[in-house]
Amino acid sequence: MTTTPILVVGAGPAGATAARTLAAAGLPVCLLDRSSFPRNKPCGGGISTRVLTRFPYLQPALRRITTHTVARLHLEGPDGHSTVIESDGPAALMVRRVEYDALLVSLAVEAGATLVPGVDVVQARQDAERVELVARDGRRFEGPVVVAADGVNSVIARRLGLNPGWPASSVAIDMMEETPRAALRDVDPSTLWVAYGYDARKSQVSSLQSHSSESCDLKLATSAKRAPEGYAYIFPKRDHVNIGIGYVLSHYRQTVDAAPYELQRGFVSRLRDRGVVDGDSVKQNFTPFLIPVGGPLRETGRGRVLLAGDAGGFVNGVTAEGIYYGMVSGELAARAILETGLGVKNLVRRYRRACDYEIGAELRDSVRIQRYLFADRRRIAQVISGANREPASTRLILDFAMGRRTYRDMRRRFLARMPWLVGRLIWELLREKTVVEGSRRH
Repeated sequence: MTTTPILVVGAGPAGATAARTLAAAGLPVCLLDRSSFPRNKPCGGGISTRVLTRFPYLQPALRRITTHTVARLHLEGPDGHSTVIESDGPAALMVRRVEYDALLVSLAVEAGATLVPGVDVVQARQDAERVELVARDGRRFEGPVVVAADGVNSVIARRLGLNPGWPASSVAIDMMEETPRAALRDVDPSTLWVAYGYDARKSQVSSLQSHSSESCDLKLATSAKRAPEGYAYIFPKRDHVNIGIGYVLSHYRQTVDAAPYELQRGFVSRLRDRGVVDGDSVKQNFTPFLIPVGGPLRETGRGRVLLAGDAGGFVNGVTAEGIYYGMVSGELAARAILETGLGVKNLVRRYRRACDYEIGAELRDSVRIQRYLFADRRRIAQVISGANREPASTRLILDFAMGRRTYRDMRRRFLARMPWLVGRLIWELLREKTVVEGSRRH
Protein backbone atom coordinates (compact mmCIF):
# COMPACT_ATOMS: atom_id res chain seq x y z
CA MET A 1 0.00 0.00 0.00
CA THR A 2 1.31 3.44 -0.95
CA THR A 3 2.16 5.98 1.73
CA THR A 4 2.04 8.83 -0.77
CA PRO A 5 -1.54 10.09 -0.91
CA ILE A 6 -3.63 9.94 -4.05
CA LEU A 7 -4.57 13.46 -5.07
CA VAL A 8 -8.17 14.37 -5.81
CA VAL A 9 -8.56 17.90 -7.11
CA GLY A 10 -11.97 19.51 -6.68
CA ALA A 11 -14.24 18.65 -3.75
CA GLY A 12 -17.56 18.84 -5.57
CA PRO A 13 -19.76 15.74 -6.00
CA ALA A 14 -17.28 13.98 -8.33
CA GLY A 15 -14.17 14.66 -6.28
CA ALA A 16 -15.75 14.06 -2.88
CA THR A 17 -17.23 10.75 -4.07
CA ALA A 18 -13.88 9.64 -5.50
CA ALA A 19 -12.11 10.58 -2.27
CA ARG A 20 -14.64 8.76 -0.10
CA THR A 21 -14.40 5.59 -2.21
CA LEU A 22 -10.59 5.55 -2.09
CA ALA A 23 -10.38 6.38 1.60
CA ALA A 24 -12.98 3.76 2.50
CA ALA A 25 -10.74 1.20 0.76
CA GLY A 26 -7.86 2.17 3.05
CA LEU A 27 -5.80 4.32 0.67
CA PRO A 28 -4.37 7.69 1.75
CA VAL A 29 -6.21 10.48 -0.06
CA CYS A 30 -5.60 14.21 -0.21
CA LEU A 31 -8.69 16.16 -1.32
CA LEU A 32 -7.72 19.59 -2.65
CA ASP A 33 -10.09 22.47 -3.33
CA ARG A 34 -9.81 26.19 -3.96
CA SER A 35 -12.53 26.96 -1.42
CA SER A 36 -13.25 26.30 2.22
CA PHE A 37 -16.42 24.38 3.02
CA PRO A 38 -19.24 25.06 3.23
CA ARG A 39 -19.08 27.07 0.03
CA ASN A 40 -21.79 27.97 -2.44
CA LYS A 41 -21.85 26.54 -5.95
CA PRO A 42 -24.12 27.90 -8.67
CA CYS A 43 -26.37 25.04 -9.76
CA GLY A 44 -30.04 24.23 -10.08
CA GLY A 45 -29.58 21.58 -7.41
CA GLY A 46 -31.86 18.91 -8.87
CA ILE A 47 -30.94 15.21 -8.89
CA SER A 48 -32.98 12.26 -10.15
CA THR A 49 -33.82 10.08 -7.18
CA ARG A 50 -32.00 7.11 -8.71
CA VAL A 51 -28.99 8.62 -6.92
CA LEU A 52 -30.38 7.04 -3.74
CA THR A 53 -30.36 3.60 -5.36
CA ARG A 54 -26.93 4.04 -6.90
CA PHE A 55 -25.38 5.37 -3.66
CA PRO A 56 -27.25 3.69 -0.77
CA TYR A 57 -25.11 5.39 1.89
CA LEU A 58 -26.55 8.74 0.81
CA GLN A 59 -30.11 8.23 2.11
CA PRO A 60 -29.29 8.27 5.86
CA ALA A 61 -26.69 11.01 5.38
CA LEU A 62 -29.24 13.35 3.80
CA ARG A 63 -30.92 13.74 7.19
CA ARG A 64 -28.11 16.17 8.07
CA ILE A 65 -29.21 18.74 5.47
CA THR A 66 -32.41 20.31 4.16
CA THR A 67 -33.87 18.47 1.19
CA HIS A 68 -37.07 18.50 -0.80
CA THR A 69 -38.51 15.93 -3.20
CA VAL A 70 -40.98 16.38 -6.04
CA ALA A 71 -43.14 13.96 -8.00
CA ARG A 72 -44.67 16.41 -10.49
CA LEU A 73 -43.09 17.92 -13.61
CA HIS A 74 -44.60 20.82 -15.53
CA LEU A 75 -43.10 20.59 -19.01
CA GLU A 76 -43.55 23.43 -21.48
CA GLY A 77 -42.48 23.93 -25.09
CA PRO A 78 -41.51 26.94 -27.22
CA ASP A 79 -45.05 27.37 -28.54
CA GLY A 80 -46.62 27.54 -25.08
CA HIS A 81 -48.09 24.05 -25.03
CA SER A 82 -47.55 22.31 -21.71
CA THR A 83 -48.32 19.17 -19.79
CA VAL A 84 -47.95 17.90 -16.24
CA ILE A 85 -46.30 14.55 -15.62
CA GLU A 86 -46.80 12.92 -12.24
CA SER A 87 -44.99 9.89 -10.82
CA ASP A 88 -46.17 7.53 -8.09
CA GLY A 89 -43.28 8.55 -5.84
CA PRO A 90 -40.48 11.12 -5.55
CA ALA A 91 -38.70 11.43 -8.89
CA ALA A 92 -36.36 14.34 -8.18
CA LEU A 93 -34.33 15.30 -5.13
CA MET A 94 -33.86 19.02 -4.56
CA VAL A 95 -30.77 20.16 -2.63
CA ARG A 96 -28.84 23.33 -1.97
CA ARG A 97 -25.30 22.89 -3.21
CA VAL A 98 -23.87 24.85 -0.29
CA GLU A 99 -25.20 22.08 1.98
CA TYR A 100 -24.99 19.05 -0.31
CA ASP A 101 -21.36 19.50 -1.32
CA ALA A 102 -20.33 20.07 2.30
CA LEU A 103 -22.15 16.86 3.21
CA LEU A 104 -20.28 14.84 0.57
CA VAL A 105 -16.98 16.32 1.72
CA SER A 106 -17.76 15.40 5.33
CA LEU A 107 -18.49 11.81 4.24
CA ALA A 108 -15.11 11.68 2.49
CA VAL A 109 -13.32 13.04 5.57
CA GLU A 110 -15.16 10.62 7.85
CA ALA A 111 -13.96 7.78 5.59
CA GLY A 112 -10.36 8.94 6.10
CA ALA A 113 -9.63 11.48 3.37
CA THR A 114 -7.64 14.60 4.23
CA LEU A 115 -9.24 17.85 3.07
CA VAL A 116 -6.85 20.66 2.10
CA PRO A 117 -8.81 23.84 1.30
CA GLY A 118 -7.48 27.01 -0.32
CA VAL A 119 -5.48 25.19 -3.01
CA ASP A 120 -5.83 26.86 -6.41
CA VAL A 121 -3.98 24.55 -8.82
CA VAL A 122 -2.35 26.45 -11.69
CA GLN A 123 0.18 23.95 -13.05
CA ALA A 124 0.15 20.19 -13.60
CA ARG A 125 2.72 17.82 -15.02
CA GLN A 126 3.29 14.09 -14.92
CA ASP A 127 6.01 11.58 -15.71
CA ALA A 128 6.25 7.81 -15.59
CA GLU A 129 6.28 7.73 -11.78
CA ARG A 130 4.20 10.59 -10.43
CA VAL A 131 2.00 13.62 -10.95
CA GLU A 132 3.02 17.03 -9.67
CA LEU A 133 0.61 19.90 -9.04
CA VAL A 134 1.58 23.49 -8.29
CA ALA A 135 -0.78 25.86 -6.49
CA ARG A 136 -1.02 29.59 -7.06
CA ASP A 137 0.63 30.23 -3.70
CA GLY A 138 3.63 28.07 -4.65
CA ARG A 139 2.73 24.92 -2.73
CA ARG A 140 3.53 21.66 -4.52
CA PHE A 141 1.67 18.39 -4.25
CA GLU A 142 2.80 15.03 -5.58
CA GLY A 143 0.90 11.80 -5.93
CA PRO A 144 1.01 8.49 -7.76
CA VAL A 145 -2.40 9.18 -9.35
CA VAL A 146 -4.67 12.21 -9.69
CA VAL A 147 -8.45 12.38 -10.06
CA ALA A 148 -9.09 15.76 -11.64
CA ALA A 149 -12.60 16.90 -10.72
CA ASP A 150 -11.82 20.60 -10.97
CA GLY A 151 -14.84 21.66 -12.98
CA VAL A 152 -15.79 22.77 -16.47
CA ASN A 153 -12.70 24.99 -16.74
CA SER A 154 -10.37 22.26 -15.47
CA VAL A 155 -6.82 23.59 -15.20
CA ILE A 156 -5.44 20.07 -15.08
CA ALA A 157 -7.23 19.02 -18.28
CA ARG A 158 -5.90 22.12 -20.01
CA ARG A 159 -2.32 21.84 -18.73
CA LEU A 160 -2.07 18.18 -19.75
CA GLY A 161 -3.60 18.76 -23.18
CA LEU A 162 -6.77 16.78 -22.52
CA ASN A 163 -9.06 19.73 -23.21
CA PRO A 164 -7.71 22.87 -24.88
CA GLY A 165 -11.14 24.49 -24.43
CA TRP A 166 -14.81 23.71 -24.99
CA PRO A 167 -16.33 24.85 -28.29
CA ALA A 168 -19.22 27.25 -27.78
CA SER A 169 -21.63 24.63 -29.13
CA SER A 170 -20.67 22.19 -26.37
CA VAL A 171 -21.32 24.35 -23.29
CA ALA A 172 -24.38 26.09 -21.96
CA ILE A 173 -24.47 29.31 -20.01
CA ASP A 174 -26.85 28.85 -17.10
CA MET A 175 -28.15 32.04 -15.48
CA MET A 176 -29.65 31.28 -12.08
CA GLU A 177 -30.53 32.61 -8.68
CA GLU A 178 -31.21 30.75 -5.45
CA THR A 179 -33.39 33.00 -3.31
CA PRO A 180 -35.10 32.45 0.07
CA ARG A 181 -38.86 32.00 -0.12
CA ALA A 182 -39.36 35.10 1.97
CA ALA A 183 -38.32 37.21 -1.05
CA LEU A 184 -39.28 34.99 -4.00
CA ARG A 185 -41.34 31.85 -4.02
CA ASP A 186 -42.95 29.49 -6.46
CA VAL A 187 -46.69 29.14 -6.01
CA ASP A 188 -46.59 25.33 -6.28
CA PRO A 189 -43.53 23.91 -4.47
CA SER A 190 -44.65 20.37 -5.26
CA THR A 191 -43.83 20.82 -8.95
CA LEU A 192 -40.62 21.00 -10.92
CA TRP A 193 -41.19 23.51 -13.75
CA VAL A 194 -39.20 23.26 -16.99
CA ALA A 195 -39.58 25.08 -20.32
CA TYR A 196 -37.62 23.55 -23.18
CA GLY A 197 -36.71 25.64 -26.20
CA TYR A 198 -37.21 28.79 -24.15
CA ASP A 199 -36.90 32.05 -26.08
CA ALA A 200 -36.15 35.05 -23.87
CA ARG A 201 -36.87 37.46 -26.73
CA LYS A 202 -40.56 36.63 -26.73
CA SER A 203 -43.17 36.02 -24.08
CA GLN A 204 -43.45 32.36 -24.96
CA VAL A 205 -43.66 31.35 -21.34
CA SER A 206 -47.23 32.57 -21.34
CA SER A 207 -49.69 29.77 -21.94
CA LEU A 208 -51.97 29.62 -24.94
CA GLN A 209 -54.98 30.09 -22.71
CA SER A 210 -53.84 33.27 -20.94
CA HIS A 211 -54.31 36.51 -22.89
CA SER A 212 -55.39 37.02 -26.51
CA SER A 213 -52.95 39.91 -26.81
CA GLU A 214 -50.15 37.37 -26.74
CA SER A 215 -51.25 35.71 -29.99
CA CYS A 216 -48.95 37.94 -32.02
CA ASP A 217 -45.93 37.00 -29.92
CA LEU A 218 -46.91 33.35 -30.13
CA LYS A 219 -47.13 33.52 -33.90
CA LEU A 220 -43.68 35.08 -34.06
CA ALA A 221 -42.31 32.47 -31.69
CA THR A 222 -43.60 29.57 -33.77
CA SER A 223 -42.72 30.96 -37.19
CA ALA A 224 -39.12 29.74 -37.18
CA LYS A 225 -38.52 26.02 -37.62
CA ARG A 226 -35.61 25.71 -35.21
CA ALA A 227 -36.27 25.90 -31.51
CA PRO A 228 -34.20 28.37 -29.47
CA GLU A 229 -31.35 26.37 -27.96
CA GLY A 230 -32.35 27.19 -24.43
CA TYR A 231 -34.30 26.15 -21.37
CA ALA A 232 -35.78 27.71 -18.29
CA TYR A 233 -36.65 26.21 -14.93
CA ILE A 234 -38.03 26.57 -11.43
CA PHE A 235 -36.54 24.16 -8.90
CA PRO A 236 -38.41 24.26 -5.57
CA LYS A 237 -36.35 23.79 -2.43
CA ARG A 238 -37.60 23.53 1.14
CA ASP A 239 -36.72 27.10 2.14
CA HIS A 240 -35.44 28.50 -1.17
CA VAL A 241 -36.32 28.52 -4.84
CA ASN A 242 -33.93 28.23 -7.79
CA ILE A 243 -35.03 30.00 -10.95
CA GLY A 244 -32.90 30.15 -14.05
CA ILE A 245 -32.43 30.24 -17.81
CA GLY A 246 -29.86 28.39 -19.86
CA TYR A 247 -28.67 28.59 -23.46
CA VAL A 248 -26.14 26.76 -25.54
CA LEU A 249 -23.36 29.33 -25.55
CA SER A 250 -23.11 29.59 -29.35
CA HIS A 251 -26.84 30.31 -29.57
CA TYR A 252 -26.63 32.91 -26.79
CA ARG A 253 -23.79 34.75 -28.51
CA GLN A 254 -25.47 34.73 -31.90
CA THR A 255 -29.09 35.52 -31.08
CA VAL A 256 -29.48 36.96 -27.57
CA ASP A 257 -28.57 40.61 -27.06
CA ALA A 258 -29.56 41.03 -23.42
CA ALA A 259 -27.12 40.72 -20.53
CA PRO A 260 -27.53 37.67 -18.28
CA TYR A 261 -29.22 39.39 -15.36
CA GLU A 262 -31.51 41.34 -17.69
CA LEU A 263 -32.77 38.00 -18.99
CA GLN A 264 -33.21 36.64 -15.48
CA ARG A 265 -35.14 39.65 -14.22
CA GLY A 266 -37.40 39.59 -17.28
CA PHE A 267 -38.04 35.88 -16.86
CA VAL A 268 -39.04 36.26 -13.21
CA SER A 269 -41.29 39.17 -14.16
CA ARG A 270 -43.09 37.07 -16.77
CA LEU A 271 -43.52 34.23 -14.32
CA ARG A 272 -44.99 36.65 -11.78
CA ASP A 273 -47.42 38.01 -14.38
CA ARG A 274 -48.54 34.45 -15.03
CA GLY A 275 -49.08 33.79 -11.34
CA VAL A 276 -46.39 31.10 -11.25
CA VAL A 277 -44.21 32.94 -8.70
CA ASP A 278 -44.59 35.68 -6.12
CA GLY A 279 -41.92 38.28 -5.40
CA ASP A 280 -39.00 39.77 -7.26
CA SER A 281 -35.65 38.61 -8.54
CA VAL A 282 -32.78 39.32 -6.13
CA LYS A 283 -29.65 40.33 -8.03
CA GLN A 284 -27.23 39.50 -5.22
CA ASN A 285 -28.35 35.85 -5.44
CA PHE A 286 -27.78 35.67 -9.20
CA THR A 287 -24.83 33.73 -10.63
CA PRO A 288 -24.23 32.76 -14.27
CA PHE A 289 -22.05 29.70 -14.86
CA LEU A 290 -21.06 27.26 -17.62
CA ILE A 291 -22.15 23.64 -18.04
CA PRO A 292 -20.61 21.19 -20.54
CA VAL A 293 -23.51 19.73 -22.58
CA GLY A 294 -21.67 18.25 -25.57
CA GLY A 295 -20.98 14.87 -23.98
CA PRO A 296 -17.83 13.45 -22.37
CA LEU A 297 -14.44 14.34 -23.79
CA ARG A 298 -12.89 11.91 -26.26
CA GLU A 299 -10.00 11.50 -23.82
CA THR A 300 -11.09 11.44 -20.17
CA GLY A 301 -7.70 10.42 -18.85
CA ARG A 302 -4.05 10.18 -19.70
CA GLY A 303 -1.24 8.39 -17.92
CA ARG A 304 -1.82 8.79 -14.20
CA VAL A 305 -4.61 11.37 -14.44
CA LEU A 306 -8.35 10.70 -14.73
CA LEU A 307 -10.97 13.41 -15.37
CA ALA A 308 -14.29 13.18 -13.50
CA GLY A 309 -17.46 15.25 -13.31
CA ASP A 310 -17.72 18.45 -15.35
CA ALA A 311 -13.98 18.31 -16.05
CA GLY A 312 -14.61 15.24 -18.21
CA GLY A 313 -17.92 16.47 -19.64
CA PHE A 314 -20.08 14.02 -17.70
CA VAL A 315 -23.34 15.98 -17.96
CA ASN A 316 -26.68 15.08 -19.54
CA GLY A 317 -27.16 17.08 -22.74
CA VAL A 318 -30.95 17.26 -22.42
CA THR A 319 -31.53 17.86 -18.71
CA ALA A 320 -28.14 19.49 -17.94
CA GLU A 321 -28.03 17.28 -14.83
CA GLY A 322 -24.44 16.85 -13.71
CA ILE A 323 -24.49 15.93 -10.02
CA TYR A 324 -25.47 12.30 -10.53
CA TYR A 325 -23.02 11.74 -13.37
CA GLY A 326 -20.30 13.51 -11.42
CA MET A 327 -20.74 11.14 -8.51
CA VAL A 328 -20.80 8.09 -10.78
CA SER A 329 -17.69 9.14 -12.69
CA GLY A 330 -15.92 9.96 -9.41
CA GLU A 331 -16.65 6.53 -7.98
CA LEU A 332 -15.67 4.79 -11.23
CA ALA A 333 -12.37 6.69 -11.26
CA ALA A 334 -11.67 5.51 -7.72
CA ARG A 335 -12.57 1.93 -8.61
CA ALA A 336 -10.25 1.99 -11.63
CA ILE A 337 -7.43 3.12 -9.35
CA LEU A 338 -8.19 0.39 -6.83
CA GLU A 339 -8.46 -2.30 -9.49
CA THR A 340 -5.19 -1.41 -11.18
CA GLY A 341 -3.26 -1.12 -7.93
CA LEU A 342 -2.07 2.44 -8.57
CA GLY A 343 -0.27 1.29 -11.71
CA VAL A 344 -0.49 3.36 -14.85
CA LYS A 345 -0.96 0.32 -17.08
CA ASN A 346 -4.60 -0.04 -18.15
CA LEU A 347 -5.73 2.67 -15.70
CA VAL A 348 -7.23 4.99 -18.32
CA ARG A 349 -8.60 2.12 -20.38
CA ARG A 350 -10.32 0.56 -17.37
CA TYR A 351 -11.83 3.90 -16.37
CA ARG A 352 -13.02 4.65 -19.89
CA ARG A 353 -14.64 1.24 -20.24
CA ALA A 354 -16.37 1.52 -16.86
CA CYS A 355 -17.79 4.95 -17.70
CA ASP A 356 -18.83 3.81 -21.15
CA TYR A 357 -20.62 0.77 -19.74
CA GLU A 358 -22.59 2.59 -17.05
CA ILE A 359 -23.26 6.08 -18.41
CA GLY A 360 -21.64 6.31 -21.85
CA ALA A 361 -24.64 5.38 -24.01
CA GLU A 362 -26.91 7.51 -21.85
CA LEU A 363 -24.79 10.64 -22.25
CA ARG A 364 -24.17 10.11 -25.97
CA ASP A 365 -27.89 9.65 -26.56
CA SER A 366 -28.65 12.79 -24.56
CA VAL A 367 -26.51 14.88 -26.93
CA ARG A 368 -28.16 13.31 -29.99
CA ILE A 369 -31.63 13.95 -28.58
CA GLN A 370 -30.68 17.53 -27.67
CA ARG A 371 -29.62 18.27 -31.25
CA TYR A 372 -32.60 16.44 -32.71
CA LEU A 373 -35.12 18.38 -30.62
CA PHE A 374 -33.55 21.82 -31.13
CA ALA A 375 -33.48 21.27 -34.90
CA ASP A 376 -37.29 21.53 -35.12
CA ARG A 377 -39.54 23.09 -32.51
CA ARG A 378 -42.37 20.76 -33.55
CA ARG A 379 -40.41 17.85 -32.14
CA ILE A 380 -40.48 19.39 -28.67
CA ALA A 381 -44.24 19.79 -29.00
CA GLN A 382 -44.51 16.12 -29.99
CA VAL A 383 -42.58 15.09 -26.89
CA ILE A 384 -44.82 17.20 -24.66
CA SER A 385 -48.06 15.94 -26.17
CA GLY A 386 -46.71 12.40 -26.22
CA ALA A 387 -46.20 12.47 -22.44
CA ASN A 388 -49.96 12.07 -22.02
CA ARG A 389 -50.65 10.24 -25.26
CA GLU A 390 -48.05 7.54 -24.52
CA PRO A 391 -48.39 6.85 -20.77
CA ALA A 392 -46.45 3.58 -21.01
CA SER A 393 -43.41 5.38 -22.46
CA THR A 394 -43.68 8.10 -19.84
CA ARG A 395 -43.76 5.43 -17.14
CA LEU A 396 -40.54 3.92 -18.53
CA ILE A 397 -38.77 7.28 -18.23
CA LEU A 398 -40.08 7.87 -14.71
CA ASP A 399 -39.03 4.39 -13.59
CA PHE A 400 -35.56 5.12 -14.94
CA ALA A 401 -35.36 8.49 -13.15
CA MET A 402 -36.44 6.83 -9.89
CA GLY A 403 -33.83 4.07 -10.14
CA ARG A 404 -36.28 1.26 -10.84
CA ARG A 405 -34.94 0.57 -14.30
CA THR A 406 -31.51 0.75 -15.92
CA TYR A 407 -30.89 3.03 -18.85
CA ARG A 408 -30.21 0.07 -21.14
CA ASP A 409 -33.51 -1.55 -20.25
CA MET A 410 -35.43 1.71 -20.56
CA ARG A 411 -33.81 2.48 -23.91
CA ARG A 412 -34.49 -0.98 -25.32
CA ARG A 413 -38.14 -0.93 -24.32
CA PHE A 414 -38.62 2.67 -25.41
CA LEU A 415 -37.22 2.08 -28.90
CA ALA A 416 -39.18 -1.13 -29.25
CA ARG A 417 -42.34 0.91 -28.74
CA MET A 418 -41.27 3.65 -31.17
CA PRO A 419 -38.84 2.16 -33.74
CA TRP A 420 -39.45 5.15 -36.04
CA LEU A 421 -37.45 7.31 -33.65
CA VAL A 422 -34.27 5.35 -34.41
CA GLY A 423 -34.54 6.21 -38.09
CA ARG A 424 -35.20 9.87 -37.39
CA LEU A 425 -32.24 10.18 -35.05
CA ILE A 426 -29.91 8.44 -37.52
CA TRP A 427 -31.11 10.68 -40.35
CA GLU A 428 -30.57 13.81 -38.27
CA LEU A 429 -27.07 12.71 -37.29
CA LEU A 430 -26.10 11.94 -40.89
CA ARG A 431 -27.50 15.27 -42.08
CA GLU A 432 -25.65 17.16 -39.35
CA LYS A 433 -22.41 15.31 -40.14
CA THR A 434 -22.76 16.23 -43.83
CA VAL A 435 -23.30 19.90 -42.96
CA VAL A 436 -20.29 19.96 -40.60
CA GLU A 437 -17.99 18.26 -43.09
CA GLY A 438 -19.18 20.59 -45.83
CA SER A 439 -18.44 23.68 -43.72
CA ARG A 440 -14.95 22.35 -42.99
CA ARG A 441 -14.19 21.89 -46.68
CA HIS A 442 -15.21 25.48 -47.36
